[in-house]
Amino acid sequence: ILVAEAVENNLDWKVKNERWVRWCECSMCKQGYHGLVKCALGWACWKTYLGRPETDKIYVMAMNTLGSGLDETGRHAEALVVKKAELSMQLRRGAPASSILAAQTNLANTYQYLGRLEHSLQLERDVYDGSLRLLGEEHRDTIISVNNLAATLFKLKRFEEAKSLLRKMIPVARRFLGESHDLTLHMNKVYAVALFEDDGSTLEDLREAVATLEDATQTARRSS
Repeated sequence: ILVAEAVENNLDWKVKNERWVRWCECSMCKQGYHGLVKCALGWACWKTYLGRPETDKIYVMAMNTLGSGLDETGRHAEALVVKKAELSMQLRRGAPASSILAAQTNLANTYQYLGRLEHSLQLERDVYDGSLRLLGEEHRDTIISVNNLAATLFKLKRFEEAKSLLRKMIPVARRFLGESHDLTLHMNKVYAVALFEDDGSTLEDLREAVATLEDATQTARRSS
């Protein structure tokens, strides 16, 4: 691997990316690594590129691979350290906004695994706001950020904020992705359950929840 790293210094990014796949998927069956294998390769990848400067894109990718491998095996506390370091490094090196948003999303996911929902929520708010500025409403990544944010608001029982966000963005998802898209259906489900769970919901709210779930169920069946 060390010899391969030396050769890579003289390759263009297209070839480097093709070679990078060896850390992520089996060359024979083309399936992604998972579990202990993914974690072990994450460590191997990190040790291979550790000596590179943090301004090198490969260094950042190696850190990300390590964090993902640790999460894969339930070592979330260790993954948290890695992902916090990755985000700090991305900010220091002036990485593109899209890279910052990806690092924030990954860190938020690890906070979720650890049950630290308030920390995850703040990052998810930042990702949603950043996605709106960078990509606009009608973009898949923005809609994914809405799903993540709404789900965390629901877990924290902040139903009013979750409902307000979803009322705004469900029509966008329907228009941009279509009614039968998984993200659109999931947003409808979260919205309906939030209506059910909110102690302040009226009878009309409950009727809306039932109608929303019925519509989503019928749409899912038609598209299956």
